[in-house]
Amino acid sequence: MLNRIMSGWGFARSMACVMAASLGLVAGAAQAESKGTVHLAYVEWSSTVASTNVVRVVLEKAGYDVKTTSLAAAAMWQSVASGDADALLAGWLPTTHEDYYAQLGDQLDDLGVSLDGTKLGLVVPAYMDIDSIEQLNDVADSLNNEIIGIDPGAGLQRLTGEVVKAYDLKLRLRDGTDAIMTAALGNAIRNKENIVVTGWTPHWMFARWDLKYLDDPKGVYGGAEQIHTIARKGLKEDMPEAWQILKNFAWTPEDMGAVMLMNEEDGADPYENAKKWVEANPELVNQWLATN
Repeated sequence: MLNRIMSGWGFARSMACVMAASLGLVAGAAQAESKGTVHLAYVEWSSTVASTNVVRVVLEKAGYDVKTTSLAAAAMWQSVASGDADALLAGWLPTTHEDYYAQLGDQLDDLGVSLDGTKLGLVVPAYMDIDSIEQLNDVADSLNNEIIGIDPGAGLQRLTGEVVKAYDLKLRLRDGTDAIMTAALGNAIRNKENIVVTGWTPHWMFARWDLKYLDDPKGVYGGAEQIHTIARKGLKEDMPEAWQILKNFAWTPEDMGAVMLMNEEDGADPYENAKKWVEANPELVNQWLATN
């Protein structure tokens, strides 16, 4: 009898512990409840992949769920303007994305500059014996009469199309992607062949290879640009803390370059790399998280 009583008491105590633990988990889950979901749209450019994943990690630290969607450049801008996405981290202004901003700007909230000191242009290996876009026709045959470009919706492609006309280049602009462009560039450099690609700074390829921009005496590509964070109208009212974090976000080309290089390692996971970078840069991240 005593054994049965003691056994029953032990069972009751165990059940009490289980119930207490369950209540604790429920309370913890309530405390960790998401503040909402922030939807970031991006393009598969190495710079944008880096910034989008870093901001994703920072927003998650602040208690938000984050959804990311990869789109073409035009669709990325449209998705934020329509409210399907909350923000983008790739507003290259005033030149590269001027068409998108002119068309959609009244439906968007420009949160300001996240990175200063960008550049666009045609890029060649440093060993090529030319220094200006005007000289490209002289070496057109060695370039297979083509410029290796990126995705057709990119502002850089549009500007490069204007460059081809302005300089009467006897080269065809090929559409592609960031990955296709850098693969072609790396292959040409390994074989010491001539190649010309559409390029921009910041980009990890300048840290990996010895490259140079070709002079643009007609100024078709414009001067230095800035990358802006662009949000949908109404985000400030719907999620003011997330809006403020997005507005606070700003870093240097060196910061971005470090993340991009991490992402170019074999088998690299941009999200996991962003976590590592955020963990290693608490002072800057805390500035972004400050919402008072």
